Order: sequence, then structure tokens, then C-alpha cells
Amino acid sequence: MSTDVTDKIPAAAPPGKDGSADTGENLLRLMLAGLRQNMRQYGMLLALGLIVVLFAVWTDGQLLLPRNVSNLVLQNSYILILAIGMMLVIIAGHIDLSVGSLTAFVGSFAAVLMVEHRMAWPLALLLCLAVGAVAGSVQGFLIAYLGIPSFIVTLAGMLLFRGLTEILLKGQTLGPFPDGLQEMGNGFLPEVGPTTNYHNITLLLGLAVIVFVVLQEIRDRKRQQEFTLDVLPAKLFLLKLVALVSAVLTVTMLLASYKGAPIVLLILGALVVGYGYVMRNAVFGRHIYAIGGNLPAAKLSGVKDKKVTFYVFLNMGMLAALAGLVVAARLNAASPKAGLNFELEAIASSFIGGASMSGGVGTVLGAIIGGLVLGVLNNGMNLLSVGTDWQQVIKGLALLAAVGFDVWNKRKVGS
Repeated sequence: MSTDVTDKIPAAAPPGKDGSADTGENLLRLMLAGLRQNMRQYGMLLALGLIVVLFAVWTDGQLLLPRNVSNLVLQNSYILILAIGMMLVIIAGHIDLSVGSLTAFVGSFAAVLMVEHRMAWPLALLLCLAVGAVAGSVQGFLIAYLGIPSFIVTLAGMLLFRGLTEILLKGQTLGPFPDGLQEMGNGFLPEVGPTTNYHNITLLLGLAVIVFVVLQEIRDRKRQQEFTLDVLPAKLFLLKLVALVSAVLTVTMLLASYKGAPIVLLILGALVVGYGYVMRNAVFGRHIYAIGGNLPAAKLSGVKDKKVTFYVFLNMGMLAALAGLVVAARLNAASPKAGLNFELEAIASSFIGGASMSGGVGTVLGAIIGGLVLGVLNNGMNLLSVGTDWQQVIKGLALLAAVGFDVWNKRKVGS
């Protein structure tokens, strides 16, 4: 029997003469009911939209200038990469404090290979990803198979990798990197096709993303209906599609009117699609949710919790290595102070994006939304010349509000 949300909504009052007032009231009811049923999913998305609108007004539109939107993507790309991996770690019921130091270590390792030893950058890139995987697997082994708490293991890793970074760089900044690697952190897609006022490839990519998003939303809705799960009312679902298409189209036009889509944005897009599919559809993703949500029940169900935990941290190591390469390419140098507080930014992005302290809850898209909330806050406050002291205060309050909302929401659902 279907459990559509519309079944739970009281019947609308008899329509008036023209029916317009009652139609608007009924649509408002549908929206409020849908939001109540999906508060965790849409709460931060609405907050992100509100923050963007507020800062756009306060900065007289500077926030949404094409150049600034492009810089916003480039400046926050490595935090978003880390947030994806951190979300998986938190869903599994763990934490990783070493990712900022590992990011710096991989950047320094890349500098030694490419700057001092003149190694070809594609080969050096693969070796750096391998180093990240090894670092993550060692930590994963200690956590999963030896039973050492993740907080202790990754705290030790944070100190270890920071020290190794200092040793490799001997306390000095090392650069510059080859042009090929610099393109990964600062480059844009090339311009092809007829001369227009917009970047042609970016426009085509934007249209492809719109088609993908619409088809994916329709597919997910049909699957939920097949399994008699709650779905959004039809009108609210259409409103959601319009909002998503409008958002993608706006970002596409802004990027296309500057230099086009940054290369790192394509990397981020591939990560979001890939990890989103794994967490929604793959057995491995279901197992991550299972061990984070209820470990004893997951074990009784045959989930190999140690193996899953091991691979979660191995994956985090690889993403930290990728973020380290992006940071080094962005700065065109490796620095002993690189990656400071990156782990805190990634953890905050995950919690703001809907992760739960108890594990078992969160989405890849939520991590991206949380990272964008922090990114827009940073960028907007910089445009308003807010001091770094107050920036820290505001970001701390944002994190506290997000976690407080999670606690309140869980208590409300429980009651």
C-alpha cells in the first residue's frame, strides 16, 4: 500500500470563486509537509541558499560575479574533496584528524619528486596517490584489526605526517611545479567552437548536468514508489526539479561568462557522482551505513565490519593525497604549513552537511553542501572585510547550530 506523503496531508478547504487562494494555500501545505518529512535532507540546502542571497545583498552583488564564483570553486576544491572522504569516515562511526597533515605531507612528497628529482608529473601523481593509500591503509589496519580508537590513531598520524613534512622540506617552501600539475589546481577547460560571449564547453557540460540531474531525480522517485516508500508530493517534486535546474543553470552561466569550468570542478563532479552511486546503490556503501548505524546488528547480518573500516580509511588516505596535490598545484609550491586546520574544515563540512555524531547518517551531496556553506561564509566575510577573529566565531556558531539541529531533529523524531 502506498505511503505517499500526500496521504498524510489534511484535505484542502473548498475552493473559492477563482480557486487561486486555495490553490496557493494547498501548495504551501504540500511544501511544509514535504519539508517536515525531509528536514535533514533539505535544511542545509535551504540554509545555503539563504546565505548566498544574504551575502549577495550585503556585498552589492560581488559574491555572484563570475570571477568570484570561479574563485570560490578553486579556493574550496580541496576542502570539498576531503569532506567527501570524511563523510564516509563519520558515517562509519569514526573520525580522522590526520587528513590536514597528510595533505601537507603528500604535497611535500610531490615537490621532492617533481622539483628536486625532475620526475614526470603524471608518474609523480600516481606515486603520491599510492603514498596516500598506504598511509590510509596503515591507519585503517590499526583501527579495524587492532582495535585502537580512530581518534588516537589519527591524532598520532596528524603529528607524524606534520613532522615528516618538516623533514622532507627542511622547513622551507619548495616549488614551482610543472605546468601540467598546475593546470589541475588553477586551469580551465579550453575554449573551442565558434566565438560567443560564453564558454561553449561549459555550456554543454551544464546542459548535460541538468539532464543527468532531472533523469536521476525521476529515477529515484520511481524506485521509491516501487518499494512503497514516502516520496515528495508531485507539486513539491516539480518545484524541487525547477530549483535544481535553476541552480545548475545559474552556476553554468556564471562560469561560462568568465573562463569556463575549472578543471578541478570536473574532478569534484566525478567524485560526487562516483561516491554518490557507491553510497546509494553499492553493497559497500550499504555496509558503511550499517556499521555506523548499528554495529552489533551489522555483524549479525554478516557485514565484515573490519574490512569495511579498513577500506574506508584507505579511501580517506587517497582522497587526502588528491587534495594535497590540488593544494600544491593551486599554490604552485609545497609549504611546511600547508593543510593547517583542513581536518577541522572537513569535519565541520560533514556535520553541517547532515552527518550524525553517532554515525550511520549522511550523504556525499550533504558533505558538498556543508563545504559550500563554509566556503560561502569565508568568501562573503572576506568581501565584507570581516576580521579573521570574527570569521572563526561565526563559523564556530554555524557548526554548533548544525549539530544542535541534528540533536533536536533526532529527539523530535524519537518523540
